[in-house]
Amino acid sequence: MKATETSLLQFFRKSPQFVIPIYQRTYSWHRDECLQLWRDILRAGRDDAVKAHFVGSVVYVEQGLSQVSNQSPLLVIDGQQRLTTVSLLLEALARHLGSDEPVPGFSARKVRNYFLLNPEEDGDKAFKLLLTQTDKDSLTALVQQQNLPADHSVRIKQNFEFFSEQVKGLGDDLAPLCQGLSKLVIVDVSLNRDQDNPQLIFESMNSTGRELSQADLIRNYVLMGLEPKHQEELYKRHWRPMELGFGQEGYGAHFDSFMRHYLTLKTGEIPKIRSVYDAFKAYARRNDAITDDVDSLVADVHAYAGYYCAMALKRETDKELGEAFADLRDLRVDVAYPLLLELYHDYATELLSRDDFLKALRLIESYVFRRAICAIPTNSLNKTFATFGRSLKKDRYLESLQAAFLSLPSYRRFPNDDEFMREFTTRDMYNLPRRSYWLRRLENHGRKERVFVDEYTVEHIMPQNANLPADWRQELGPDWERVHATKLHNVGNLTLTGYNSEYSDRPFTEKRDMPGGFRESPLRLNQGLGMAERWDEAAIDARANRLAELATAVWTPPALEDEILAAYSPRNGTTAPHYSLDDHPNLAADRPMRALFDTLRPQLLALDPNITEEILKLYIAYKAETNVVDIVPQAGRLRLSLNMPFPELWDPKGMARDITNLGRWGNGDVEVGLSHEDDIPYVLGLVRQSLERQIGNGSEPAA
Repeated sequence: MKATETSLLQFFRKSPQFVIPIYQRTYSWHRDECLQLWRDILRAGRDDAVKAHFVGSVVYVEQGLSQVSNQSPLLVIDGQQRLTTVSLLLEALARHLGSDEPVPGFSARKVRNYFLLNPEEDGDKAFKLLLTQTDKDSLTALVQQQNLPADHSVRIKQNFEFFSEQVKGLGDDLAPLCQGLSKLVIVDVSLNRDQDNPQLIFESMNSTGRELSQADLIRNYVLMGLEPKHQEELYKRHWRPMELGFGQEGYGAHFDSFMRHYLTLKTGEIPKIRSVYDAFKAYARRNDAITDDVDSLVADVHAYAGYYCAMALKRETDKELGEAFADLRDLRVDVAYPLLLELYHDYATELLSRDDFLKALRLIESYVFRRAICAIPTNSLNKTFATFGRSLKKDRYLESLQAAFLSLPSYRRFPNDDEFMREFTTRDMYNLPRRSYWLRRLENHGRKERVFVDEYTVEHIMPQNANLPADWRQELGPDWERVHATKLHNVGNLTLTGYNSEYSDRPFTEKRDMPGGFRESPLRLNQGLGMAERWDEAAIDARANRLAELATAVWTPPALEDEILAAYSPRNGTTAPHYSLDDHPNLAADRPMRALFDTLRPQLLALDPNITEEILKLYIAYKAETNVVDIVPQAGRLRLSLNMPFPELWDPKGMARDITNLGRWGNGDVEVGLSHEDDIPYVLGLVRQSLERQIGNGSEPAA
């Protein structure tokens, strides 16, 4: 490696050509970065005390990687963003310069011939900087002063227009800009392929440019070490179509998320979004994919990227599937994509029929929405969907999917109709996130002619106004304040209308009978309102119950016969023995620990509705999905085992003991001794940490 400080413009002038290899990301600077560079250049140009302005490094390979031309072009490893941005600025400047030179060396002809073109060369050799794909055609068109191609680079066009406006704003005072450009300094880093590892250097770069995405790092990791011909073949066959599938702007925004879901599906482990590159390298190395079969790996990523674009980026061509994906997007359950990717792959390879695929999508939607209505914590969804595919029997695909949902315990459960309807009729549905989603689904259920609810607004039939008019107070009865407070945002009191401003706080009968009122409404949500004689608590509750019945048909639960579901349950072959507190001598009625246990027991069960108690031979277990805390009754204390790693426990009083790798009854690495009733509130706080860790699965929360 050779590194020297040099003037950027002199670097442009002396170098025959810079080539951006195909595996590099596309040009990605935004207006903010361009504005900062512009200000830095003018500041340096207007201040004689500033002798130089450092803009980062340019790292390139001098030989051995490219045969583009006989000019020995420089293959750029790091620095394309700065080289491209300065080239756009130079072209904008050249278009405002004439033959006069505000600063020696800065005329239109000299700027182009020194820094943008090789005037004695033809074809690609004629350009100082060759970018990749769409970027290449857009930049070469600009420096030739031609119209941009129809499929032009958005960033190239926008940033060139930005610099053109800025240069135009200087009028004839171009000297500070020229002087500032001449003060730009870089570190010129030349690599030798035989001695340096471009990939390691690329990873370790901490330049002043735009931070590399995980997608950039993955692409370079896969392609950089290949021979140029192999690079180009893989890029054109797989990586370029992926970039086009995501779109110019979408690739940078969505590829990292896609790769996270892909790796979760393949490994069963959920990488953090900023560690996707490291997880991909580990996955590729574990399977020897880079060294043995890089083509199959890239083809597999390409296939799953297509599935992801269909689902997440509205690329699906099947109308019904597209509508199902749209509903899932509205729910914003990105954590479901590992399972969705597996389902789509099996649909694409005809292992899963199209109709069963659609039913599976609606089942996932129902699962997520029902849980949201029932206010079940979302933390466990990450782990649920990461490993869900392991439960599927693909010769009985849909049936096994239903059985897997029905078998989910506790916090992962699929709420049944009773739980769902109870919560649907009582909770605040107006302030529920993504309110338009559930209104749209209710309105359009069973419709072939869909209603676009975005054209309507949400109407509170009983008005929101805290100062209810006298007519409404009389309508609601003597207990109107309670009714208004408890039923205002109830589903029974909410509907859609295009006449919100006309309805205002009018009495119910006026809203019903006025032109455009409920009697005339074509919306299904308003069915029955035209026949109602009054609007009070009973009417609101009746409508809420009717809509809840409809909701169970929209967001349906899985349905399997008991004998079929039983076939999916694990068979132990023996019946587990039944134990009671009588089997624990230290909990006998005359023992001192019985009173302490009787005080602690109901408080443990009250920590969460999903906590259950299981009395075993040697201890009493309190479970959510699995054991949270186990109690071993002893003569002088209750020994509690918390099911969590000791280092994760916050225990300012120091009551807990690390029992990692020590033999004991119970689960977990934390032991707490309880012998006094006064310590119960503190001990419950320790137990709650074990519970919350289990609910969250130690992973990032769902979207």
